[in-house]
Amino acid sequence: MSLNSPNSTAADAQKNSDMTTAARVRNLLIVLAAIALSVSVLLGLRTQAPSSSLTEMAKTSVPLEIALTNGKPTFMEFYADWCGSCQAMAGDLSAIKEKYAEPMNFVMLNVDNTKWLPEITKYRVDGIPHFVYLNDKGSRVAETIGEMPRSIMEANLEALIAGKPLPHAQASGQVSDFTPPTGPVKTSSSDPRVHGSQVQ
Repeated sequence: MSLNSPNSTAADAQKNSDMTTAARVRNLLIVLAAIALSVSVLLGLRTQAPSSSLTEMAKTSVPLEIALTNGKPTFMEFYADWCGSCQAMAGDLSAIKEKYAEPMNFVMLNVDNTKWLPEITKYRVDGIPHFVYLNDKGSRVAETIGEMPRSIMEANLEALIAGKPLPHAQASGQVSDFTPPTGPVKTSSSDPRVHGSQVQ
């Protein structure tokens, strides 16, 4: 049989067709794998970010006035959105809040809001996150400062709920420095949020 026989050409065409089909299938599989990888990376990034931002958690926290009078123990956090340690703990705190929502109050006070200056002063907040544990009568039982492992926080909360001494009452971890304002906050009379400054 010669090299240019019709059977040889048909076999070569079939072989080329099989290679083209195989290449197309391979390319399709690569594209599908790339799409699946992209989706999984996107979902992975979303789940690595705290599922609840500090602002969202603060919006759903119990107001301080209610927490001090409703007969439940209270776990209070002083935080700020710019606080790296606060952000690092947001995921664990969200899970803890969900787990202990029924027997406890969770209160979040943003140190950047001057409304909380009396509490910042009372609890001597100079680093955040700063956690205050209050019993069911609203009295301070203990304070911890800085990043804490979830297990330590849960052990403290279990003891607080049971009315027992906290096992890690003086725990401390990495903090973000905070210097509270010491004087009255100056406001501009042109600020539309300051209604009283326009009345003479």
